[in-house]
Amino acid sequence: MARTASAPPPPTLVLLVRHGQTPTTGKVLPGRAPGLHLAERGREQAEAVAARIAQLQGPKRKIAAVYASPLERTRETAAPIGRALGLRVRRAKSLLEADFGDWTGAELKALSKLPEWRTVQRHPSGFRFPKGESFTEMQTRICTAIEGLRATHPGETVVAVSHADPIKAAVAHALGTHLDLFQRIVVSPCSVSAILYSADGPVVLAVNSTGDLTSLVPS
Repeated sequence: MARTASAPPPPTLVLLVRHGQTPTTGKVLPGRAPGLHLAERGREQAEAVAARIAQLQGPKRKIAAVYASPLERTRETAAPIGRALGLRVRRAKSLLEADFGDWTGAELKALSKLPEWRTVQRHPSGFRFPKGESFTEMQTRICTAIEGLRATHPGETVVAVSHADPIKAAVAHALGTHLDLFQRIVVSPCSVSAILYSADGPVVLAVNSTGDLTSLVPS
């Protein structure tokens, strides 16, 4: 008897949300250091992105879960999203910021003067943060995390609140762009990058969206 091929899992839509603005955004490389909270502007951004995402909820699109990196700034961004959707925010360590090692807490102005900074910008695939993570490890980690979300939520939509570099790395991977070019991708505070993961591969629907998301609802 001929064996019937099993049907592929239905596609999963992942909404990657960067956390809102903090007092050090654009000034310091905070990394995984605890104690950094959203600024007032960041709290406003979090409420706004929650309202935008809530507009997707309806009979044609059901958001099943909200995940967040364990750091304060991501959990504070995810909280209003969870409230708007009536969902509990789940912590996901795999969505953490890159481990910047000895560079954690350093001012970006000072780091930009280091000879290694050029490698970070031009050849990140060949760079490891001193006593920290490499960009390649970070990309593998975030992509593995997303694959886990896809396996857990086939055919559903999930929100994952993370950090700029991991989101940029995930977008680059979905686009088939080499990691050495991922710095060309911009991911602003509380922006949404939407990627549809199917058996045929990922489809990038939006990157760095800070406006209306209703075009993501199936017609």
